[in-house]
Amino acid sequence: MAHITNFTRIILWLMLSASTGALLILVSAYLYLSPKLPPVDVLKDVQLQTPLRVFSTDGQLIGEFGEKRRSPIAYDQIPNQFVQAILAAEDDRFFDHHGVDIKGLLRAASQLLVSGSIKTGGSTITMQVAKNYFLSFEKTFSRKFNEILLALQIERELPKQEILELYVNKIFLGNRAYGIEAAALVYYGKSINELDLAQLAMIAGLPKAPSAYNPLVNPSRAIIRRNWILNRMLDLQYIDDSEHIEAISSPISATYHGSKVELYAPYIAEMVRKDMLNRYGRATYTDGFRVYTTINSELQDSATKAVISGLLAYDKRHGYRGPEQNLAGETTAETGQEIDTEPDYTEWLAALRKASKPGDLVPAVVIDVQEQSATALLANGNAIEIAWENGLKGKRPYITVDQLGPNPKTASDVVAVGDVIRVQQQTDSSWYLTQLPAAQAALVSLDADNGAVLSLVGGFNYGQSKFNRITQATRQPGSNFKPFVYTAALANGFTPASTINDAPIVFKDASLESTWRPTNDGGKFYGPTRLRYALFKSRNLVSIRLLRSLGISKTINYVEKFGFDPSQLPRDLSLALGSHSLTPLEIVSGYSVLANGGFSVEPFLIQRINDIDGNLLYEATPATVCRNCEEPVEPSTEATEELATLEDILEQADAEEEELSLPEAERVIEPRVAYIIDSMMRDVVKKGTGRKARSLGRDDLAGKTGTTNGPTDAWFSGYGGGIVTTAWFGFDKNGVLGNREYGGSAALPIWIDYMRVALKGRPEITPKQPEGIVTVKIDPTTGLLAKPGQSNAIFEIFREELAPTMEADNEDLSGDLNQSEEVMVEDIF
Repeated sequence: MAHITNFTRIILWLMLSASTGALLILVSAYLYLSPKLPPVDVLKDVQLQTPLRVFSTDGQLIGEFGEKRRSPIAYDQIPNQFVQAILAAEDDRFFDHHGVDIKGLLRAASQLLVSGSIKTGGSTITMQVAKNYFLSFEKTFSRKFNEILLALQIERELPKQEILELYVNKIFLGNRAYGIEAAALVYYGKSINELDLAQLAMIAGLPKAPSAYNPLVNPSRAIIRRNWILNRMLDLQYIDDSEHIEAISSPISATYHGSKVELYAPYIAEMVRKDMLNRYGRATYTDGFRVYTTINSELQDSATKAVISGLLAYDKRHGYRGPEQNLAGETTAETGQEIDTEPDYTEWLAALRKASKPGDLVPAVVIDVQEQSATALLANGNAIEIAWENGLKGKRPYITVDQLGPNPKTASDVVAVGDVIRVQQQTDSSWYLTQLPAAQAALVSLDADNGAVLSLVGGFNYGQSKFNRITQATRQPGSNFKPFVYTAALANGFTPASTINDAPIVFKDASLESTWRPTNDGGKFYGPTRLRYALFKSRNLVSIRLLRSLGISKTINYVEKFGFDPSQLPRDLSLALGSHSLTPLEIVSGYSVLANGGFSVEPFLIQRINDIDGNLLYEATPATVCRNCEEPVEPSTEATEELATLEDILEQADAEEEELSLPEAERVIEPRVAYIIDSMMRDVVKKGTGRKARSLGRDDLAGKTGTTNGPTDAWFSGYGGGIVTTAWFGFDKNGVLGNREYGGSAALPIWIDYMRVALKGRPEITPKQPEGIVTVKIDPTTGLLAKPGQSNAIFEIFREELAPTMEADNEDLSGDLNQSEEVMVEDIF
C-alpha cells in the first residue's frame, strides 16, 4: 500500500514538474514572441487588395485591372447558408471558442505523434485570419505559436462577425479570386447571395486547397469535397434531409467567368488605366478605385458598330483577299499525303479556338465545297452551310486597291477545303462570307460645350492592335483643316463673299528638286470663286491663295486659338491643304470651338474617382460654355407660362445653378466670326462634299470632309445637336485607299451611322444671330452688291462693317480657265 502511495506521489510530482516546465516554456515563449507580434487593431482599418474598375457614365463596367479579383462584402451580405457551410468545412465551434480550439490542437498533436509530421494545424477561422493577414504559411512551431497568440488577441478586440468578414474577404479561392464574392463571380457569374446551396458548399470547399478542389480543374475531387461539406452540414443540423438530397445530387455548374465587362470600350479602359497609374502609381491596381468616365454606353456601342460597319463596307468594295490560312495545305505539306475524305478535325478546331474573335466576325474552317455552297466548322464544332446566293455570290477577288478579279461562278472559285475564313450570321440566320479588314478606322465624339468624351473607338479591334489611333496616330488632315484657315481669314477682313481666283499655280523652292503643282479634285479650275462656295466645294487653289493673302504667320497665330501647337504647323502654303500631321483628338478639339460658338474647351475622359468605400477623391470641373452668361435675358410671360409645374421650375433652376458652378469656358473666336463660319460649314452638308449627311434629316448639321494625296487618309469632322465628332479612315502604314475613296465615301458613312444614334431625341441647335451681323443681297459671281431686280441674286451674311457697298457691273468675271489656263509661278514660302 505504501509502495502504491509512493508511486502515486512520484507520478503527481512528474506531472506537476511537466506542467510547470510546460508553463515556463509557454511563458518564456510568450515573453519572447509577444513584443514581435503586430498590433491587432490594424485589422479594423485593413484595406484589401481590390482591382481598379472603370465604368461608363451610366455605371456599365468597361474594364478591370489588377492581379487579384476581389469584391469585399460586409457580414450582413453573406448568405446564412454559406456561413454554415464554411463553419462545417473549417471550424464548426467558431462561435463557441475564444480563438483557439483545444480539441483541434490536440487532434493535430496526436497526428504529429503518430505520423511524425504535421498533417493538420488545428487552425480555427480566427487563427487563419491571423495567418492570412500577419504571418507566413511556413509550417513551423514558432509560426503556429504566434498564430495562437494573435488569434487570442484578435478575439479580445474584434467581434466574431467582423472576424468572419475578414476571413471570407481575404482567402484565396483559385483563378485570381480572393474572397467569396469574387469566387462567386468567377465560377458562376453571379453574386454570392444568388447561389444555391450546392454552389455555396462548392465555394466553401475551396479554402482548404484551391487547386486540388477547383471545380474547373479537378471537378471529381471538387464534388467529393462539396458532398463532404454537405454531409457535415446535415450532421450539424444546418440543413434538413430534403435540402441535403437536392444539393448532393446537383451536378457541377461552375464555368469560368472572366471580368464581366458590360460595355466594350477597351481603348477607353486603357486610357483610364494609364491616367490612374500617373495619379496613384501601383496603388492603382490594389486600392479598389472606381473610375466613372464621361462615356455614354449607348453612344459607345453605336460608335463601335459604325466603325466596324464602315470598314466592312470598304472591304466589300475592294474584293475578297482570300483565306487567312489553309490548314489542309499545311497538313498535306507536313505529311506528304492527301487529306482523308473524313479527316480528324481536332487540330483544325484547336487552330480556330486560338483565332481572334473581333465583333461578330466568327472564325471558321471550310470542310466541304459544293458547286453552289460550302460547309464550314465553327470553333465549337458545329457545322454551318454558306449558301451561294446570300453568302458567296459576288465575292470578286482583290487584285489591287483599284482592280478586282472576275465574278466567281462556283463556290470553288471562292473557297477551298481547309480555308480559315470569317463568317457573319445574318438576321435570317444564314451565314455570309466576310474577312478581317486590312484598313483601319477610328471615331471620337465630344460634348461640344465642355469637352466630355462621349465615345471613342481607337481602331477595328483592340485584341489585334492596341495602338490607339485617336490619341497616338498623327495623320494629315487634308481639307479637314480648311475651316480653321477660313475662320482666320474671316477674323482678318475676309467675308464669305470675298472672291479668290481658282486657277493653276506652281510653287518653286530652291531646296526642292521638283516643283509643287497643287490641283483640285478632278484637275479642273473654276476662276474667281466666293469663299463660301470654295469651302463647301473644297477648292484647294482657293485655300492656298487665301492663305498666301492672309499670311502664314498671321494664320498660324490665329489657329492656335483652336488648341493647335504652332511649333507643329508647317510655315509654308501646304498648311492650307492640311499637309501637317495631327491626331483625331486634336482635330475634334478644334472643331468643338466651331460647334459651340467660339469657346475653348478641353477634352476630358474621367468624370469622377471614388475610393473603395465610395468616398469621392476627384471630380472633373471642366470649363463649360455658358450660353446665357454673355447676354442675360429676362424671361417673358410666355416663357414663364411654359414652366407648367413646380417640378419644371426646380429642374431649370438646378440646371442653371450647375452651369454657373462650373468655370466658364474662354471665348476665343469673336461671336460674329463664329456665327459666319458655322453658316459656311452648314453649307458643306447642305450643298457640298458632306451632303450625304442630309439623310439624317436635320438642319443643324455642319462639318467638313478631308482627303489627302493618294488618297491615304479620309476624314469627316462635324457637329450638330451639341455633339462634335471626328471619323478617320486609312491604313496604318499609309497605304493607298483607292481612286474612288474620299472623306465623303469612306469616313462620312461612319460619322452618319454614329450620329444617327447620337442625335436621336436631341433638339436642333440654331445659333442666335449676334449683333453686328447684316444680311445683304449679292451678285453670286462677284460677291458685290446685287443690282436692283437682279434675278440670280443671293443672300449673304456679313459683319456690318465689312458688308459690300459697291454694285456688281454686268461683266461676267467667272472666266473659263479650263480653256485658257494661265499658270502662275510663285515661290512656295
